[in-house]
Amino acid sequence: MKSGRPTGFLDASEAFRVYHWAATVNPDPRRFAEERCPSVSPWRLGGLSPATLARRVYGALWAHDLFDRAASLSYYFLFALFPALLFLTAILGLVPGPRLMDQLLGYIERVLPADAASVLAKTLGEIIKGARRSLVSLGVLGALWGASSGMVSISNALNVAFEMHDTRTWWRHRLEAIALTVGFSLLTIVALLLFVFGERIGDGVAQWLGVGAAFTRTWKVARWPGLILCALVGIMLVYQLAPATRQHWRRLTPGTIFALAGWLAASYTLRAYVRYFGNYNATYGSIGGVILLMLWFYLSSLALLLGAEINSQIRRAESDALQ
Repeated sequence: MKSGRPTGFLDASEAFRVYHWAATVNPDPRRFAEERCPSVSPWRLGGLSPATLARRVYGALWAHDLFDRAASLSYYFLFALFPALLFLTAILGLVPGPRLMDQLLGYIERVLPADAASVLAKTLGEIIKGARRSLVSLGVLGALWGASSGMVSISNALNVAFEMHDTRTWWRHRLEAIALTVGFSLLTIVALLLFVFGERIGDGVAQWLGVGAAFTRTWKVARWPGLILCALVGIMLVYQLAPATRQHWRRLTPGTIFALAGWLAASYTLRAYVRYFGNYNATYGSIGGVILLMLWFYLSSLALLLGAEINSQIRRAESDALQ
């Protein structure tokens, strides 16, 4: 015991070397699978048949309490929604041109049921109208903090789906959530600019190329796939950046496509049901719009979590195949 240290104990540098050696010898199976064979296509489903994958996802649906977690996410989304819209309004005010917030609300009305969309438009209008510009500017940071709470809840839910232990400090977790919130706000602005100025851009490109009206009509139709592409990129970024551990980047996965398709199906099914079969105003009164909004958040959250479970089960099958 020359160093004055009790026999059998390691100092900090020795402990770090042992930890690094152990991690090298016995790495995390899923990360090891990704690093060893990163080019394996996720569309092979990790060697699983679609029926086997569906059974595993169904088991994870109950094992990870996805119904309860989707309800928790919808609760956080509701409280983070208006701060997020307020923050987005402040950013949109810096963009020259037409009133982009009106354009955003117009697109929301095409996706959500009319009652739920009217709740958003009315509440946001009252917030902006009732607050002075200086107060709105000062409240941007608070709105950003509140909006990032929804991203924190998404991160926690994805950690469960991917079975990851979050070792991040609370401030790092919050900063990453804020960065993702800002990124999604910028992505939303890009999508809005594409839709607002898309017709002018199409006319300019048509004149420059010397093509006829057919190109302009095609360009107008292509704007909607552009919106879907923005949503797809957003889901991909959530799956890649929100969990505690960074994963090997994969451009398109079955879980991402499922989450997008599930979100679109839930949105339009709910809208069609309310339009043709439901009358929430007669049953619930003015609160019917809030109930519809919560239901839309719940179905969207469930689609997002199920997509994460699909990706998780595929990664697990790939790692099992390499062991």
